[in-house]
Amino acid sequence: MATKELLYYIPAGQYGKEGVLSLLEQHPEIKFVSLVGIDLAGNDTDEKIPMSAFFDDYESFFEGRAVQTDGSSVVLTNIATLNNARVDMWGDPSVNWFVDYNYENIDEATGLPTGTLRIPAFLMHNYRYVDSRSILKRSCDYVRNELLALIKEKGLPSMPHINTDEIVDIIFTSATELEFWVKKPTKNITKKELSISQRLQEQYWQRTHGSVRTALEQAVERLDKYGMVAEMGHKEVGGVKAKLDEDGHEDAVLEQLEIDWKFSNNPLQTADNELQARIIVREVFRENGLDVTFNAKPIIGVAGSGEHTHFGVMAKLKSGKVVNLFSPEDMKKEAASSLGIGAIMGLLKHYEAINPFISSTTDSLNRLKPGFEAPVCIVTSLGTDPSEPSRNRTILCGLIRDIDNPMATRYELRSPNPYTNTYTALALIYISAFDGMKYAITSGKTQAELVAELSKEVGEPADYLDTNRAYRSEKDVFEDYTQEERNQMFGVAPATVWENILGYKNNPQLVETLAQGDGFTKDLMESFIASILKRWKLVLAHRIIPNNLQVVRDMVAVHTETNNSVDDKRYAEVNELRFYLAKDSEERTSLFTRLTDALAAGDYDTASKLQIEMNDKMEELEEKYANYSKNIF
Repeated sequence: MATKELLYYIPAGQYGKEGVLSLLEQHPEIKFVSLVGIDLAGNDTDEKIPMSAFFDDYESFFEGRAVQTDGSSVVLTNIATLNNARVDMWGDPSVNWFVDYNYENIDEATGLPTGTLRIPAFLMHNYRYVDSRSILKRSCDYVRNELLALIKEKGLPSMPHINTDEIVDIIFTSATELEFWVKKPTKNITKKELSISQRLQEQYWQRTHGSVRTALEQAVERLDKYGMVAEMGHKEVGGVKAKLDEDGHEDAVLEQLEIDWKFSNNPLQTADNELQARIIVREVFRENGLDVTFNAKPIIGVAGSGEHTHFGVMAKLKSGKVVNLFSPEDMKKEAASSLGIGAIMGLLKHYEAINPFISSTTDSLNRLKPGFEAPVCIVTSLGTDPSEPSRNRTILCGLIRDIDNPMATRYELRSPNPYTNTYTALALIYISAFDGMKYAITSGKTQAELVAELSKEVGEPADYLDTNRAYRSEKDVFEDYTQEERNQMFGVAPATVWENILGYKNNPQLVETLAQGDGFTKDLMESFIASILKRWKLVLAHRIIPNNLQVVRDMVAVHTETNNSVDDKRYAEVNELRFYLAKDSEERTSLFTRLTDALAAGDYDTASKLQIEMNDKMEELEEKYANYSKNIF
């Protein structure tokens, strides 16, 4: 099929109404329009509106008159309620519009796949915008205006290389990296095979083969067609080599991959691109007979999938030149500018309250465990020596820099996963970073004094950061500290969604700062928190516990010898755990029942503790059953 004639996207600002309609007239294969609103859970709306409606009343798509939905269709918990449910969609002309093609529905007249023009949109309820995209837009507008005013009033301390009188605008740079697992449908590979392959480092940056190679190459090519400027696709740490059947065809595929594309100067575009990239990747791999999952931890005990999120702040000068506000004057003497140090201080100070918006599901928290290159505590790294940039992959958020390229200085937040709501995540990143930048500008401290505060020890008083925390380490956080030391220095990491929510509920002062500027308002934050609490309860009660129950039921005795005391003893230990987890009796209520009852009663503290115990017991059960099974012939 010749696809060179297809229109993949309409660039922002290049066409007015007449230009857009004229372009679409040249592409009759694009038969539908869809307004793409993003609710608080990060879900995107998708509807099929005939293109004729777009031609008949173009303006209505940008005035909230073309499409309405209701609160039961989108996640706006406690905002769009059953008795006040109307939500209007307003198209956004400030970003790229993508064309989504159905390669299984060929237009008879053109011989081309049928296309849907996807126009990113805002969601309006009760005459105000309540969606994720609007939260990000308002937050960035607020930070831009406030930072510009602050710089004009106070200047940029310890940054003499930038003439503040020349600054006319603030630019937010951001990018995401997409990791995912790909597999052959209906084919299973054991966790043991995956774990051994990971420990042997057999997969990372290795060659791809067969259908995986084809799909990866096609995905990179298609991202380019959508204007995303793909930078690379490569194998990640997880997976095993593909197995072949008797005819030499791939029979079992299970691999982890990553695709990166160029950063954007518009955070809204960054988040829109990431959403479209997931669609492209899933469809391209499906076309090649492969399933894709973007779950953060699809297989417990094996590497999970992150979506590292990069962010920076630039200033545009009157001359048109752009300078990096995170870069110091001398890249060999300082790791970051005063503003750059302030930004990471702001993020780390507020991260306990931000964390529920980044890692909002049990799946996402399952990924954040020691041993899998995923962050487990709130800590940063600037590198061991400014003259020799290094990168610490064990911390939450680290400085990325290149001595020869000051424009590349930025931070990388390593906790997001492919299902993190990138819109709300970026909003909170920039709001918290601004609070730290404001401190850097108004405190009167030099760059060295700011670095000293960031590098403080536990118990050392500080003007901005918490006395009882440390915030910087250049060590291996996983190996060089014990769990107790990590907890004392950087705080206790949440093990459940409820524990994560408590980081928000127990820090009202931090929440007040995050809600400033009418970007992510407190009622919208409360709606987000209510939605993830509801999801946690439902997933735990109706998916995780039933799945664990099936695992328990499947661990039956398989030895037949009655005189083998070793087998008898080992299975007795297994059976005791099985009964403790899942079997009610007059003497004892099972853990599963107690957990279900706690959720139903709204006793979330107890439910959270029981979930942690359940996870530990299930892991113990699997180990004991594996030890029992390996002795059976």
